[in-house]
Amino acid sequence: MPADRPYDIVLFGATGFTGGVAAEYLAAHAGPGVRWALAGRDRGRLEKVRARLAATDPALADLPLLHADTADAASIEAVAVSARVVVTTVGPYAELGEPLVAACARAGTDYVDITGEPTFVDEMYVRHHEQAVRSGARIVHACGFDSVPHDLGVYYTVKHLPEGVPLRVEGFVRVKGDVGGGTLHSALGIFAEIPRMLRAERARAAVEPRPAGRRVRISRRPVPRAKVRGRALPMPTIDPAVVARSAAALDRYGPDFSYGHFIALRRTATAAALAAGSLTAIALAQLPPARALLKRLRTAGDGPSPADRAGNWFRVTFVGEGGGRRVVTEVSGGDPAYDETAKMLAEAALCLAQDDLPDTAGQVTTAAAMGDALLDRLVKAGVSFRVLSAG
Repeated sequence: MPADRPYDIVLFGATGFTGGVAAEYLAAHAGPGVRWALAGRDRGRLEKVRARLAATDPALADLPLLHADTADAASIEAVAVSARVVVTTVGPYAELGEPLVAACARAGTDYVDITGEPTFVDEMYVRHHEQAVRSGARIVHACGFDSVPHDLGVYYTVKHLPEGVPLRVEGFVRVKGDVGGGTLHSALGIFAEIPRMLRAERARAAVEPRPAGRRVRISRRPVPRAKVRGRALPMPTIDPAVVARSAAALDRYGPDFSYGHFIALRRTATAAALAAGSLTAIALAQLPPARALLKRLRTAGDGPSPADRAGNWFRVTFVGEGGGRRVVTEVSGGDPAYDETAKMLAEAALCLAQDDLPDTAGQVTTAAAMGDALLDRLVKAGVSFRVLSAG
């Protein structure tokens, strides 16, 4: 990684809601040795964010502010070459994200985001992975609730199972939280462009190497009887694909690895309502007027107050089996959509900037790029990883 850049970390998107929470986290936890800056297209709004941070820590009154606009290629290039790590919360990523990924891949700059958009991730792999490998850049997508608890949770679970044997892991997600404006807009974009998503998935599969002598699968088996209390439904998020890519990159996942990803619900009626609501949202997203109406439910950049977020939480239970052993683990934390996402994103950036990590480059996952180092950081930051039972 280039050591002669003026900034260790540049945060792009601090004037948005999640970006603002991430800026507050960095202000409280980056430490005096970290050189960081805020970037965005509206200097006036950046100054307001800086003033809010300086009200808590006067030393941040001179925090550098950089101009960056996804429609201005030169400004994006300038940000990429100025930093060792660039963090972005600017989405929807399929619409706005590629210029920064491309600039970081060219400049050898590490990149992290909080996307949960599989189309964007697959397209960025096809278009920019090889360039990032050549430059040494680590392009790490999905560094928020999508998909850190699931990727590192499986990584943590696998470490408690025997080596060199087939392994099966299933994850069961429970969550209480809010759907933010940015998340809603991204989800509607995914629903509206399912054919594009399938094309991107096929294009990636055509060029991405498979692990030699090993098999990695996303489990398609029928919904299990929930191995935690309640009902389980398949959770068609980006998370299982991220887990599978970690498993493909790391021999520790064994010669034959499979992962199933589910949302756990206490009541059958809740599960039925969720399934029906998801299908309805997908159908409505195909119609531009309906999609525009749904977007009005939440404005991108809006989010709940700290008091409202304080009551939110997540718990992901993992059941791992292999080599005659069975282990049940849990990853848990607070508000998933904002507080914990901002924490995970910021800690991932600090990890890339400061820690001794495996030698990786190109588009990589959190488990492959940061593994134990990020896991340790998150535990110290208050995210719980624990073994519930083993036998």
